Amino acid sequence: MSVKIGIDYTSAIHQSAGIGRYTREMVDALAAASNNAFKPHYRLFVADAGQNFDLKFGPKFGPELPGPNFAWRPSRLTERWLARLWYRLRLPLPIQTWTGPLDLFHAADFILPPVKQGTRTLVTIHDLSFVREPESVMPGMSAHLNRWVPHSVERANHLIAVSKATRQDLIDLYHTPPEKISVLYHGVTPEFRPIEDTTKLTAVCQKYKLEMGASGKRAFILSVGTIQPRKNYQVLIRALAKIDSSISLVIAGSKGWNYNELFNEVVKHGLEERVYFPGFIADADLPALYSAATLFVYPSLYEGFGLPVLEAMACGTPVIVSNQSSLPEVVGNAGLLVNPRDVDAIATAISQLWEDAALRQNLSQAGLAQAASFTWPKMAAKLIKLYQKILEEK
Repeated sequence: MSVKIGIDYTSAIHQSAGIGRYTREMVDALAAASNNAFKPHYRLFVADAGQNFDLKFGPKFGPELPGPNFAWRPSRLTERWLARLWYRLRLPLPIQTWTGPLDLFHAADFILPPVKQGTRTLVTIHDLSFVREPESVMPGMSAHLNRWVPHSVERANHLIAVSKATRQDLIDLYHTPPEKISVLYHGVTPEFRPIEDTTKLTAVCQKYKLEMGASGKRAFILSVGTIQPRKNYQVLIRALAKIDSSISLVIAGSKGWNYNELFNEVVKHGLEERVYFPGFIADADLPALYSAATLFVYPSLYEGFGLPVLEAMACGTPVIVSNQSSLPEVVGNAGLLVNPRDVDAIATAISQLWEDAALRQNLSQAGLAQAASFTWPKMAAKLIKLYQKILEEK
């Protein structure tokens, strides 16, 4: 009898970036993995399957099933309603209500729902920013995560940490047994590669109304990520105010929360003509945008992994990143590390890299080599072995 594995695919449908992208790439990699000895039936659970989701055929505008051994298992109930039922009212409504019988359920987004007795469970923990940097998380979300993530960590048979730093946080903050945690890194898809075609570079920058140099490329600093306090963009703005006035900054990402202070910081330093906010960038446009930048700066206060840094390196763009949490682990020796709270250190690093073409070239080559070690097929192969291990322990 074939093994049945449920995966919470909700974030892949409702979130364009971050955990949504992680879940989409993970599932696609599982479908592409060649392991003839292990061909489970995957059940993709999706909460809040609204009018744009056909209960039989899946999303009308979104990803298709990645393989014949995958099936949709949607629920019309929203995530908020499910949270009320599961966590506030404590109703014993197992995930199998929607997925059908399961041997294993993989919660890919922090929190483990109720499951039937005997079902093996796996939870991906992306970060513990709500513990390490509580002031940088929305208060309502912080309270929810602080209440239910520890509960999920305790209940789960096994955990995935997306970096060694996150694994150590689980051990230090929740006293999780080390043997209960496996580190499985993100990957970077082949689409993220150096784009040399000037026409493509210019077209993407024109699409997002970005100023370009005469060559059509390498005319600005880039940072990518949702605009929220944890990304520490305000300190980056202060650093920009201290360096060459010809240098522009592009902060690409959707508005998250508490972003008005960032915009006020731009006005305070008179940088309205030097800082650009193009908003969310379509996945198809990101490789060209990374390639168009002179350098990539990511002064985040805390990251569970830091996928934009990996993508920038895969595109050959030299990087300057925070020396906190997982980022030194992802970058290795292929970038400049700075204290994210030290404005002068960030400004000095930017000026150094901007003015030193040889250093940029060296870091570009080192970044390409570093990024090549992170692949989704490698992650999927490890994940399949982990599924097998957890099922055998039953």
